[in-house]
Amino acid sequence: MTYKVVLIKIDHRSTEAAKVQGILTDHGCSIKVRLGLHEVSKEFCANDGLVVLEVEGADIPQMIDKLNAIDYVQAKLIEM
Repeated sequence: MTYKVVLIKIDHRSTEAAKVQGILTDHGCSIKVRLGLHEVSKEFCANDGLVVLEVEGADIPQMIDKLNAIDYVQAKLIEM
């Protein structure tokens, strides 16, 4: 079995997260699992984060291209 995982690094979450969310919503039927990570404490909430997706579908390359077109966003597909 091959696992397809997309890693999305978002800098400037406060301005770019909504754009990323729109793309993920458009491709929602290809996303099996989604996990969002960012540093948070009582005094601090990081403005960068990482989204981990398990994906399946023919539209994944297009999704990654759209994500990489956003400033401060890097997306990569990993297959294992």
